[in-house]
Amino acid sequence: MSFQELLQFIKSESERLVKKHGQGSSSREIVLPRTVKLNEEVGELCAEILALDNDQRKEKLSKMKVKNNLPNELADVIITTLLLAEVSAVDIKTALENKIKKIKKRYE
Repeated sequence: MSFQELLQFIKSESERLVKKHGQGSSSREIVLPRTVKLNEEVGELCAEILALDNDQRKEKLSKMKVKNNLPNELADVIITTLLLAEVSAVDIKTALENKIKKIKKRYE
């Protein structure tokens, strides 16, 4: 999948979510739920990382349905982050390019 295809998916998914959940049309009414969703996904990622090293509580480990679900949880965080960027009118491609330049500059 190309980056452009990913961004097109994000745009389509964003529109589908707005229709499904009946959220308002203003970005302000969508930003909060998407931010909360991102935090939920990050929490699930953290739980998965704890589980990989058996640092998760035993009762939680026994309830986990899928072993080594790390790829799915990482994908959830990325997709949810991109959905938040889309509704916030952030040009994520430019933002990433700028951040990568800044990081590279640290090591010059």
